[in-house]
This record gives sequence, structure tokens and C-alpha cells, in this order.
Amino acid sequence: MKLSLVIPAWNEAESLPHLFAEIRTCLEGFEGAWEVVVVDDGSGDDTFAKVREEHARDPRIRGVRFRRNAGKAAALAAGFAAVQGDFVITMDADLQDDPAEIRPLVGMLESGWDLVSGWKQVRNDPVDKTLPSRVYNALVQRVSGLKLHDFNCGLKAYRREVLPNLRLYGQMHRLLPVMAHWDGFRVTEKVVNHRARQFGSSKYGWSRGFHGLFDLLTLWFLHRYLRRPLHLFGGIGLIALVLGSLPIPWFAVQWILTRELHIRPLLLFSVGGIILGVQFLSLGLIAELVQSRERSGDLPIAESL
Repeated sequence: MKLSLVIPAWNEAESLPHLFAEIRTCLEGFEGAWEVVVVDDGSGDDTFAKVREEHARDPRIRGVRFRRNAGKAAALAAGFAAVQGDFVITMDADLQDDPAEIRPLVGMLESGWDLVSGWKQVRNDPVDKTLPSRVYNALVQRVSGLKLHDFNCGLKAYRREVLPNLRLYGQMHRLLPVMAHWDGFRVTEKVVNHRARQFGSSKYGWSRGFHGLFDLLTLWFLHRYLRRPLHLFGGIGLIALVLGSLPIPWFAVQWILTRELHIRPLLLFSVGGIILGVQFLSLGLIAELVQSRERSGDLPIAESL
């Protein structure tokens, strides 16, 4: 199998027949076997019925169905587990991603790139979606060091060997290029055609921006401190210990001279800082003990000849 398409779908019964027809047209004469895996993310309409009908006509089109809505990241993970192709392309089911981009994306993978992310340079979405997306993309660029213009585009192409290294949960599907980049894979982007929605309405609202920020924070933490948690927790604990210990000599002098020690905010601050510092240091050491069990054979991704 040369090419696999993974298409998460949630209540997209109207779009799927048109999408299947376009995919077949675009892949007519394609050199190599191909397949389509549609992941029905707990739809409440006839989405999976449309997939079943299409599978009866063309066995290359298959489906996976969730009993409840689990989110796009879970749908992509299920799709990645089901594919057989050397190249994997993800795209949305709402017809906004153009299937005509499939062959150019495959060509970029064949030229040596490991992951190609779509860039909706001209985006057919309202400003309440484009503006938060621009802010989010700028923030991800800053944190990750990966200079892509559009991390939110659902149209992406992967070499198969990239997939096992991607951690898909929550809303992490937006950050897959960042994960691949941090793992040493070659990541680039391609300007893709973005079309206006033909059926239904967008499934995403303003809340996805907050989810994306939390996931970015999680990913940054795991990338920087997963293998050295004591550097984070120990640093915080050491600062708290130092700040909490600074007033101790003053209180010691007061006790020697007056034999009295009054409870005051500074004393509470000092005691609290010392307790907090000890707790953070202990947490860091425990995390190091847990992590040490996983470090055996923990080597970066490598290529051999």
C-alpha cells in the first residue's frame, strides 16, 4: 500500500459522497495502491451509513466508528492505527480541504520530507475563526521554534515512520508538526487551496483556543522536562527554600536578644517558603525515581544504513 487517506468525520453525511467522488477523480491513474479510512467520531446522522455504502461499491474505502464523540485527536489516532500505506495524508471531511492537493503532497514526501503541513494562505472562514488562529499560530511558532504559518490545517502528509512518535490525546492534533520537529523529523509546509464550507456548520468555537493553549503548555513541559523533572521541580523548590530561609537569621537574633518570637507575616512567609521548597524538591526526586525506570534504552530517533 503506497498511500492512505485518514478522514475524521463528525456529522458529515452530506459531504462524504462528494468527497469520495473527488478523491477517486484526483487519484485516477495514481501509481500505487491507495485506501481511504474514514473515522466516524460518534456522528448522530448517517455518516457511517454513507461510508458503508461506499465500501460496498469500492473496498478501498473503509471506516472506523466510535460509539461516542471522542474528538479529532482520538479519531486521527484510530485512523493511524488502521492505515497500511507508506504515505499517510489527513484531511477534513467537510470539503474545505481540496483533494487536488493529494498528489503534490505525495510528491513532497517522495522528495525527502517527513511531514508536510498544509498552509491555508487564503482562508475562506469568518474573522472570528481566522483571528484567533493567527494569534495561536504565532504563539506556537514562538514556543516551538518551528516556523510554520498554519498549525491548524487538517490537510497534512506524513511518512509512515513518523506516526509511532506522535502522542495523540486531548487537542494535540494541532501540534503534530511540533512533535515531529522536536523528534528530529524534517517538517515543512505547502500552500494549499482552502474552500468555503458547502454543508453544515463549523464544529469548533472559541473554546478550542483555550484548549490549544493548555495542550501547547503540556507539550512544552513534556518536551523540556520529561526526562529531567528534578530540573523544574528542584529549581522551584530551591528558590522557595532560599527565599524562606533569608529571614531566619533576623528571627534568630530577635530570639537571642529578647527571648520572644512574635508571629508576623514575615515569619509565616519564611515557614511557608521552607515547607514549599522541601515539597517541591521531594516531588522532583520522586519524579526522577519514576522516570529512571523508563530511561533504559531511551535513545533519540536514528537512521542506519
